[in-house]
Amino acid sequence: MPDADSAGIDGAGSTRATLDKRHGEIAAMFDRVAARYDLANDVLSLGQDRAWRREVVQAVAPRPGQLILDMAAGTGTSSEPFAERGATVIPTDLSLGMLLIGKQRRPGLSFVAADALQLPYADASFDAVTISFGLRNVEDAAAALTEMRRVIKPGGALVVCEFSTPTWTPFRTLYSNYLVAALPRIATLVSSNPAAYEYLAESIQAWPDQQGLATVIEQCGWRDVEWRNLSGGIVALHRARS
Repeated sequence: MPDADSAGIDGAGSTRATLDKRHGEIAAMFDRVAARYDLANDVLSLGQDRAWRREVVQAVAPRPGQLILDMAAGTGTSSEPFAERGATVIPTDLSLGMLLIGKQRRPGLSFVAADALQLPYADASFDAVTISFGLRNVEDAAAALTEMRRVIKPGGALVVCEFSTPTWTPFRTLYSNYLVAALPRIATLVSSNPAAYEYLAESIQAWPDQQGLATVIEQCGWRDVEWRNLSGGIVALHRARS
Protein backbone atom coordinates (compact mmCIF):
# COMPACT_ATOMS: atom_id res chain seq x y z
CA MET A 1 0.00 0.00 0.00
CA PRO A 2 1.24 3.57 -0.62
CA ASP A 3 2.32 5.76 2.25
CA ALA A 4 0.23 8.62 3.57
CA ASP A 5 1.78 11.24 1.30
CA SER A 6 1.52 9.30 -1.96
CA ALA A 7 -1.99 8.10 -1.18
CA GLY A 8 -3.23 11.59 -0.39
CA ILE A 9 -4.32 10.78 3.17
CA ASP A 10 -5.24 13.93 5.08
CA GLY A 11 -5.14 14.49 8.81
CA ALA A 12 -8.72 13.27 9.21
CA GLY A 13 -7.88 9.91 7.67
CA SER A 14 -9.63 10.54 4.35
CA THR A 15 -8.02 9.20 1.19
CA ARG A 16 -8.14 10.78 -2.25
CA ALA A 17 -6.15 10.45 -5.45
CA THR A 18 -4.52 13.24 -7.41
CA LEU A 19 -5.02 13.84 -11.11
CA ASP A 20 -1.78 11.93 -11.73
CA LYS A 21 -3.97 8.85 -11.08
CA ARG A 22 -1.19 6.61 -9.79
CA HIS A 23 -2.35 3.04 -9.32
CA GLY A 24 -1.78 3.01 -5.57
CA GLU A 25 -3.66 6.24 -5.03
CA ILE A 26 -6.68 5.11 -7.01
CA ALA A 27 -6.84 1.70 -5.34
CA ALA A 28 -6.49 3.17 -1.84
CA MET A 29 -9.16 5.80 -2.50
CA PHE A 30 -11.71 3.29 -3.77
CA ASP A 31 -10.90 0.85 -0.97
CA ARG A 32 -11.98 3.57 1.45
CA VAL A 33 -15.30 4.31 -0.30
CA ALA A 34 -16.27 0.70 -1.01
CA ALA A 35 -18.68 0.12 1.88
CA ARG A 36 -21.01 2.98 0.93
CA TYR A 37 -20.06 3.43 -2.70
CA ASP A 38 -23.36 2.32 -4.25
CA LEU A 39 -25.40 4.43 -1.82
CA ALA A 40 -23.25 7.51 -2.43
CA ASN A 41 -23.57 7.14 -6.20
CA ASP A 42 -27.34 6.93 -5.95
CA VAL A 43 -27.59 10.02 -3.75
CA LEU A 44 -25.03 12.17 -5.56
CA SER A 45 -26.49 11.41 -9.01
CA LEU A 46 -30.05 12.00 -7.73
CA GLY A 47 -30.89 8.45 -8.78
CA GLN A 48 -29.75 8.98 -12.38
CA ASP A 49 -27.06 6.29 -12.06
CA ARG A 50 -29.75 3.61 -12.38
CA ALA A 51 -30.94 5.01 -15.70
CA TRP A 52 -27.35 5.28 -16.93
CA ARG A 53 -26.73 1.62 -16.11
CA ARG A 54 -29.84 0.63 -18.07
CA GLU A 55 -28.54 2.54 -21.07
CA VAL A 56 -25.24 0.68 -20.85
CA VAL A 57 -27.00 -2.68 -20.85
CA GLN A 58 -29.05 -1.69 -23.89
CA ALA A 59 -25.92 -0.52 -25.72
CA VAL A 60 -24.07 -3.77 -25.00
CA ALA A 61 -27.18 -5.85 -25.83
CA PRO A 62 -26.01 -8.95 -23.92
CA ARG A 63 -27.16 -12.37 -25.06
CA PRO A 64 -26.90 -15.89 -23.65
CA GLY A 65 -23.57 -17.43 -24.55
CA GLN A 66 -21.69 -14.13 -24.76
CA LEU A 67 -18.61 -13.42 -22.65
CA ILE A 68 -18.53 -9.81 -21.43
CA LEU A 69 -15.70 -8.00 -19.68
CA ASP A 70 -16.95 -5.35 -17.24
CA MET A 71 -14.02 -3.11 -16.38
CA ALA A 72 -13.95 -0.95 -13.24
CA ALA A 73 -16.86 -3.07 -12.08
CA GLY A 74 -16.47 -2.15 -8.42
CA THR A 75 -19.03 -3.99 -6.32
CA GLY A 76 -20.65 -5.57 -9.37
CA THR A 77 -23.68 -3.29 -9.63
CA SER A 78 -22.93 -2.73 -13.30
CA SER A 79 -22.19 -6.43 -13.94
CA GLU A 80 -25.34 -7.99 -12.50
CA PRO A 81 -27.69 -6.98 -15.37
CA PHE A 82 -25.48 -8.78 -17.91
CA ALA A 83 -25.68 -12.01 -15.93
CA GLU A 84 -29.45 -11.58 -15.63
CA ARG A 85 -29.65 -11.47 -19.44
CA GLY A 86 -27.87 -14.84 -19.66
CA ALA A 87 -24.38 -13.64 -20.61
CA THR A 88 -21.24 -14.63 -18.73
CA VAL A 89 -19.73 -11.49 -17.24
CA ILE A 90 -16.30 -11.04 -15.66
CA PRO A 91 -16.35 -8.08 -13.24
CA THR A 92 -12.80 -6.71 -13.08
CA ASP A 93 -11.45 -3.96 -10.85
CA LEU A 94 -8.21 -2.63 -9.38
CA SER A 95 -9.61 -2.05 -5.88
CA LEU A 96 -9.54 -5.09 -3.61
CA GLY A 97 -11.85 -3.29 -1.19
CA MET A 98 -14.50 -2.88 -3.85
CA LEU A 99 -14.15 -6.51 -4.95
CA LEU A 100 -14.51 -7.74 -1.38
CA ILE A 101 -17.79 -5.88 -0.94
CA GLY A 102 -18.92 -7.14 -4.33
CA LYS A 103 -18.23 -10.77 -3.43
CA GLN A 104 -20.21 -10.35 -0.21
CA ARG A 105 -23.22 -8.78 -1.92
CA ARG A 106 -23.15 -10.69 -5.21
CA PRO A 107 -21.62 -14.12 -4.58
CA GLY A 108 -22.85 -15.41 -7.92
CA LEU A 109 -20.40 -13.21 -9.85
CA SER A 110 -16.78 -14.17 -10.52
CA PHE A 111 -14.78 -11.08 -9.58
CA VAL A 112 -11.21 -10.58 -10.82
CA ALA A 113 -8.60 -8.17 -9.45
CA ALA A 114 -6.66 -6.65 -12.35
CA ASP A 115 -5.08 -3.48 -13.68
CA ALA A 116 -6.70 -2.02 -16.80
CA LEU A 117 -3.23 -1.45 -18.25
CA GLN A 118 -2.25 -5.12 -18.02
CA LEU A 119 -5.27 -7.40 -18.24
CA PRO A 120 -4.80 -11.08 -17.34
CA TYR A 121 -6.83 -12.28 -20.33
CA ALA A 122 -5.86 -13.85 -23.64
CA ASP A 123 -6.16 -12.03 -26.95
CA ALA A 124 -9.62 -12.00 -28.54
CA SER A 125 -11.35 -13.51 -25.50
CA PHE A 126 -14.49 -11.38 -25.10
CA ASP A 127 -17.54 -10.56 -27.19
CA ALA A 128 -17.91 -7.14 -25.59
CA VAL A 129 -16.10 -4.93 -23.12
CA THR A 130 -17.65 -2.13 -21.11
CA ILE A 131 -16.39 0.38 -18.58
CA SER A 132 -18.64 2.74 -16.65
CA PHE A 133 -17.21 5.75 -14.83
CA GLY A 134 -13.81 4.09 -14.64
CA LEU A 135 -11.84 5.11 -17.71
CA ARG A 136 -11.47 8.59 -16.24
CA ASN A 137 -9.62 7.06 -13.27
CA VAL A 138 -7.04 5.10 -15.26
CA GLU A 139 -3.49 6.44 -15.30
CA ASP A 140 -3.30 6.14 -19.10
CA ALA A 141 -6.73 6.01 -20.75
CA ALA A 142 -5.33 5.42 -24.24
CA ALA A 143 -3.23 2.48 -23.04
CA ALA A 144 -6.29 1.00 -21.31
CA LEU A 145 -8.40 1.34 -24.47
CA THR A 146 -5.66 -0.38 -26.45
CA GLU A 147 -5.46 -3.19 -23.91
CA MET A 148 -9.23 -3.64 -24.02
CA ARG A 149 -9.06 -3.89 -27.81
CA ARG A 150 -6.45 -6.65 -27.44
CA VAL A 151 -8.76 -8.89 -25.40
CA ILE A 152 -11.90 -8.44 -27.51
CA LYS A 153 -12.86 -10.57 -30.50
CA PRO A 154 -12.85 -9.05 -33.99
CA GLY A 155 -16.06 -7.09 -34.44
CA GLY A 156 -16.73 -7.03 -30.70
CA ALA A 157 -18.31 -4.00 -29.04
CA LEU A 158 -16.81 -1.41 -26.72
CA VAL A 159 -19.19 0.62 -24.54
CA VAL A 160 -17.82 3.47 -22.42
CA CYS A 161 -20.14 5.31 -20.04
CA GLU A 162 -18.40 8.32 -18.55
CA PHE A 163 -19.02 11.80 -17.21
CA SER A 164 -18.80 14.40 -19.96
CA THR A 165 -19.68 18.00 -20.82
CA PRO A 166 -23.26 19.32 -20.73
CA THR A 167 -24.20 20.69 -24.13
CA TRP A 168 -26.31 23.67 -23.00
CA THR A 169 -24.11 26.50 -21.68
CA PRO A 170 -26.33 27.67 -18.77
CA PHE A 171 -26.76 24.08 -17.60
CA ARG A 172 -23.01 23.49 -17.98
CA THR A 173 -22.35 26.42 -15.63
CA LEU A 174 -24.90 25.18 -13.11
CA TYR A 175 -23.42 21.69 -13.23
CA SER A 176 -19.89 22.99 -12.74
CA ASN A 177 -21.02 24.88 -9.64
CA TYR A 178 -22.65 21.69 -8.32
CA LEU A 179 -19.42 19.76 -8.77
CA VAL A 180 -17.29 22.33 -7.00
CA ALA A 181 -19.58 23.47 -4.20
CA ALA A 182 -22.42 21.04 -3.53
CA LEU A 183 -21.09 17.58 -4.35
CA PRO A 184 -18.27 17.51 -1.75
CA ARG A 185 -20.65 18.77 0.94
CA ILE A 186 -23.25 16.11 0.18
CA ALA A 187 -20.50 13.49 0.13
CA THR A 188 -19.66 14.26 3.76
CA LEU A 189 -23.12 12.95 4.67
CA VAL A 190 -23.21 9.75 2.63
CA SER A 191 -19.64 8.65 1.93
CA SER A 192 -17.10 6.88 4.12
CA ASN A 193 -14.38 8.93 2.41
CA PRO A 194 -15.67 12.40 1.46
CA ALA A 195 -12.27 13.59 0.22
CA ALA A 196 -12.56 11.13 -2.67
CA TYR A 197 -15.40 13.21 -4.07
CA GLU A 198 -13.17 16.26 -4.29
CA TYR A 199 -11.08 14.18 -6.69
CA LEU A 200 -14.29 13.15 -8.49
CA ALA A 201 -15.19 16.77 -9.19
CA GLU A 202 -11.67 17.65 -10.33
CA SER A 203 -11.34 14.59 -12.58
CA ILE A 204 -14.69 15.28 -14.28
CA GLN A 205 -13.71 18.85 -15.05
CA ALA A 206 -10.33 17.75 -16.46
CA TRP A 207 -11.84 14.99 -18.64
CA PRO A 208 -12.21 15.40 -22.45
CA ASP A 209 -15.60 16.31 -23.87
CA GLN A 210 -17.63 13.97 -26.08
CA GLN A 211 -15.67 14.56 -29.29
CA GLY A 212 -12.38 14.55 -27.44
CA LEU A 213 -12.99 11.09 -26.00
CA ALA A 214 -14.26 9.81 -29.36
CA THR A 215 -10.98 10.93 -30.92
CA VAL A 216 -8.94 9.09 -28.28
CA ILE A 217 -10.98 5.92 -28.85
CA GLU A 218 -10.42 6.14 -32.61
CA GLN A 219 -6.70 6.70 -32.15
CA CYS A 220 -6.54 3.46 -30.18
CA GLY A 221 -7.70 1.48 -33.20
CA TRP A 222 -11.44 1.23 -32.54
CA ARG A 223 -13.80 1.85 -35.45
CA ASP A 224 -17.39 3.07 -35.95
CA VAL A 225 -17.08 5.32 -32.89
CA GLU A 226 -20.28 7.08 -31.92
CA TRP A 227 -21.73 8.62 -28.79
CA ARG A 228 -25.03 9.61 -27.26
CA ASN A 229 -25.58 12.18 -24.53
CA LEU A 230 -27.41 11.22 -21.35
CA SER A 231 -28.90 13.69 -18.86
CA GLY A 232 -28.10 16.65 -21.07
CA GLY A 233 -24.47 15.65 -21.55
CA ILE A 234 -23.61 15.14 -17.88
CA VAL A 235 -22.82 11.63 -19.08
CA ALA A 236 -21.92 10.40 -22.56
CA LEU A 237 -22.28 6.84 -23.80
CA HIS A 238 -19.60 6.00 -26.38
CA ARG A 239 -19.83 2.87 -28.50
CA ALA A 240 -17.30 1.39 -30.95
CA ARG A 241 -16.26 -1.82 -32.69
CA SER A 242 -12.92 -3.61 -32.76
